[in-house]
Amino acid sequence: MKNALQEQLLKAGLADEKKLKSMKKERHLQRKQLGKKQKIVNEATVLAEQQRLEKVARDQELNRQQQAEREKRAIAAQVRQLIDVNRIAHKGEVAFNFADGTLVKRLYVKQKIHNELTQGKLAIARDADSYALIPAQIAEKIQQRIPETIVLCNTRDAVDETTAEDDPYADYKVPDDLMW
Repeated sequence: MKNALQEQLLKAGLADEKKLKSMKKERHLQRKQLGKKQKIVNEATVLAEQQRLEKVARDQELNRQQQAEREKRAIAAQVRQLIDVNRIAHKGEVAFNFADGTLVKRLYVKQKIHNELTQGKLAIARDADSYALIPAQIAEKIQQRIPETIVLCNTRDAVDETTAEDDPYADYKVPDDLMW
């Protein structure tokens, strides 16, 4: 059975049998091709998916930054705790000068502590607005975490090199009352 419109066109003489068959064949091929083509992509869903992926990427970056900040604060807390627990009292009458950046600072310490500082057994660490004396082993641990916290840490190697056997001034004794 033919379409009513097609029959009317045939009766009126506006279309012939061949033309109707070719149109029908074209329509059939178009339907087949539409079925084989990939489904039509909705632009709104693509845009929404793109925005969702961008949001996920931003959130991941923000999480990484927050995690890094938490780790940084945790390390700073560890350093403060190491300094507070291992602090050595240093009130005394002998002045010990040291460089903090471009400034020369002075701490008054006892003679024993002065000797330990110069030998590299003790170190000076920056603690908020003041300075703290700590053992050299603790200073090394702090230096691994936050190096700029340690202001002065004489190494034993440097001290040993100055007292080498080929020292030309080894025969001369330094007076006890000499202060630099």
